[in-house]
Amino acid sequence: CPGEQRSDVGDVTLLEAARRDQDPVLREFLRLLALCHTVMVEDRGDQLVYQAASPDEEALVLAARSLGYVFLARTQDTITIRELGRTRTYKVLAMLDFNSDRKRMSVLVRDPQGTIRLYTKGADTVILERLRGRGPHETLTQRALDRFAEETLRTLCVASREVGEAEFRAWSRRHREAAVLLQDRAQELDRLYEEMEQNLQLLGATAIEDKLQEGVPETIQLLKLGNIKVWVLTGDKQETAMNIGYACRLLTDDMEILEEKEVRSHQHSQCPQLMSNPPSSHSEILQAYWDSNNNLSGSGDAPCSHHLSQQRPEAPCHKRAIIISGDFLDKILHTGEVLKEKKGWLWPWWCCDGAEASQDQGGLLEKAFVDLATSCQAVICCRVTPKQKALVVQLVKKHKKAITLAIGDGANDVNMIKTAHIGVGISGLEGLQAVQCSDYALAQFSFLQRLLLVHGRWNYLRVCKFLRYFFYKTFAGLLAQVWFAFHSGFTAQPLYEGWFIALYNIFYTAYPVLSVGLLEQDVSAKKSLEFPELYVVGQQEELFNYRVFGVTLLHGVGTSLVSFYIALWAFEDHVGTKAVGDYESFSVTVALSALLSVLVEIVLDTQYWTVLSFLMVTASLLLFCLFSFLTQSADAFRIAPAIFRFPDASWNALTDPYVLLVVLLSLVVSTLPSLSVRALRAILGRATAQQRIHLKARRDPEPPVELRSHVPRGSFRRRSSYAFSHQEGFAGLITRGDSLRARAT
Repeated sequence: CPGEQRSDVGDVTLLEAARRDQDPVLREFLRLLALCHTVMVEDRGDQLVYQAASPDEEALVLAARSLGYVFLARTQDTITIRELGRTRTYKVLAMLDFNSDRKRMSVLVRDPQGTIRLYTKGADTVILERLRGRGPHETLTQRALDRFAEETLRTLCVASREVGEAEFRAWSRRHREAAVLLQDRAQELDRLYEEMEQNLQLLGATAIEDKLQEGVPETIQLLKLGNIKVWVLTGDKQETAMNIGYACRLLTDDMEILEEKEVRSHQHSQCPQLMSNPPSSHSEILQAYWDSNNNLSGSGDAPCSHHLSQQRPEAPCHKRAIIISGDFLDKILHTGEVLKEKKGWLWPWWCCDGAEASQDQGGLLEKAFVDLATSCQAVICCRVTPKQKALVVQLVKKHKKAITLAIGDGANDVNMIKTAHIGVGISGLEGLQAVQCSDYALAQFSFLQRLLLVHGRWNYLRVCKFLRYFFYKTFAGLLAQVWFAFHSGFTAQPLYEGWFIALYNIFYTAYPVLSVGLLEQDVSAKKSLEFPELYVVGQQEELFNYRVFGVTLLHGVGTSLVSFYIALWAFEDHVGTKAVGDYESFSVTVALSALLSVLVEIVLDTQYWTVLSFLMVTASLLLFCLFSFLTQSADAFRIAPAIFRFPDASWNALTDPYVLLVVLLSLVVSTLPSLSVRALRAILGRATAQQRIHLKARRDPEPPVELRSHVPRGSFRRRSSYAFSHQEGFAGLITRGDSLRARAT
């Protein structure tokens, strides 16, 4: 019959105990897994297909099915399960929905015997504090949670209690009233949920393996070598997050790990003068850190460490990682908001140049936290809510001149993805919510290597070259009209033919620059991944900045001066055997000199040649010849003399060898500076940035990575992650019947 398919159960003892059905706690535990969820089921005749809001939900329902408790069907107010072959239908009295603040969900059901029971599952931090009492069973469960976390498993606790009939009637009446409120409905419902979810009996804990995708450690290592700061924002337990951090090379054994309670001691060790007045709160800790890094302690000593914004990424003070929880982060953000409204609270702050800052005190506290975090090689924020993930990204965007990228695979990552400059969604078991809200969609995390280190760096190179040569060709080709104005008495007479001006940026020079912007590569994709340090060039804006723009401007002005004044010097003596010295011939000579100079400059700086690149340059010359013939023909002049005013100008000028020599001279003089710079670099042996990085990148191969458990530190606190792989709102859909399939009558 459907639903009897069983997956492999590794623990035979557990399977036998479930089949004997002699342990009431185990019976309630498995019954809870089959009842307390928002999974939808579809009966396809020979099998049951589960559709869950998260893979964790589905995994727990499948685990219950493999142990004999099969979820069969659900309606708007009932759930049907098969318990060891016996079909039972439970009436759903209420579903206490999950949200990121509650960190749990519950279901209130009436069993076939008429008993009302509440089943609850969620983060261990919220379940354990709502228990009726502590005993040996709870202590054993806590030790199991610690062991699960050390093995990088995602955990949650499950509990239940029996609800009296009178208690339920009173609670249900208030619940109905709260459900129809027009104001503060959510707060009132949360208060009622909190009232019901008390005096629970712990049934046990679950652990779900969340495997790393292939290539995750290697990808993070490459991103770190490319000077990309990697922050992990997760809902996992602290131990789980740390062990995964070690496994994916985000954390290393030689790093100094700063936890919440160690931040204060770290500040004391870095700045002994703070020992006389130790900080006692989060704001004071960060204030001490800020003051120590800006030498505001009141003494004449040197600052404790260099200012973070002045540190070179290539030479950090030392390897350091910081690990904080969502509660710690919430206190920091809350303190900052309070300080913005609190009057009379003064935090002295000076900019790097000594001038007073105009920021508010709350913003300074946030900036101090961001500076402390960005000085670390790795940051792990565990047990954070979706809102906190977005706030962390917003803080970095606000206080750091950096481009942020957020990558996630679930609905709980949507806020973070939408807040970052660049959002990347991974299509996987978590659903497509992250993909639908992202800028880029990837199938695996490892594809981030090519997205950033290959295509991202190539696109930066192409855009910079495109902008540089677009400005250069504009200055080089059209500034000659300015120089011509000085010799024409500023009569507004144009130097070039009107058709040349119209077609210069459309056909004559657009295609070569466009090919560079689309196809240019400095190194291959393989070399880009082999030497991720090449990515630093883009972070430091070396390829396009004010200096590069100034050099491009001077280069374009110089090319236009050479093209104009060499032709002017030659035409003063009526150059050529045909006594060519008229205005039209002079215009054609300057135009061709400027055009060839621009094309040759692009040819010299193109590093990646393809057939299309060659065709683009060739097409530009052919189009110049074609349109010159069409717009300067005698027939066109007879038809519209006011529009086609240069009859046979190119033919008369360019058939004279002396004019061609003038064009060649202008081309050589214009190209000589670029050739000289390249020759001097080759002769003097000046290594380029890429060559230096290539030499630096030759190091010993990295050791193989394996998912291993590190010895847990005493300051770790247990954190559960299951709640944050779930979504809010599915309970309401089920109780309203919106998500149920219409049944045939």
